[in-house]
Amino acid sequence: MNEFHALVPAAGFGARMEHELPKQYLPLAGQPMIAHALNTLCASPEISTVFVVLAPEDKLFHSYDWSRFGDKLQTLYCGGEKRSDTVRNGLIASELEPDDWVLVHDAARPCLTHAHLAGLIAEVRDDAVGGILAVPVADTLKRADDHERIMRTEVREHLWQAQTPQMFRAGLLAQALQQPGSFTDEASAVEALGLQPKLVTGASSNFKVTYPQDMLLAELLLTQQGK
Repeated sequence: MNEFHALVPAAGFGARMEHELPKQYLPLAGQPMIAHALNTLCASPEISTVFVVLAPEDKLFHSYDWSRFGDKLQTLYCGGEKRSDTVRNGLIASELEPDDWVLVHDAARPCLTHAHLAGLIAEVRDDAVGGILAVPVADTLKRADDHERIMRTEVREHLWQAQTPQMFRAGLLAQALQQPGSFTDEASAVEALGLQPKLVTGASSNFKVTYPQDMLLAELLLTQQGK
């Protein structure tokens, strides 16, 4: 049977957080931010291995105690300049079988629930392409000009906000990330192959911590989740 693995790209800095620590290590609810994602991923009985892909010069990760995860948590020091580089390098270093599933999850999405993780795996495990967690866009969207004036209102019908995990076969994802171009997520690389990943409804609580003010909301949500 094909196995399920998780890959967490954590080689970035997160300059918009305006902090000297890389974003993934900022303290959140008594732990470094990345720990919350790792707690959820490592607790999944479906997932065999959780790979964390770090910058080659990272000295912080192993200053924390990760012993509770045992051998299920593996570190790879091969992060690249861009997210897509980090994921591609991690796939190569992990030496997964081409048909194994890999779930790529942001270190800065600490509020992923066990239920949504399990739901994604259940919905996508038999899919020919793969899929992602996402939520339908609820807000009115405005397109701005170069002077931050509204040009027009965009039609939001059929628009979804992509989240993570994003779940694809390791071989397919590696092939997709070898293409030239700039990809902001794994799904866009797969789309560039002419394929259509599945959208699996997630929750707005699974948001990406991007700005300093996001920390308070994340802490409140983690408290509600008992984390």
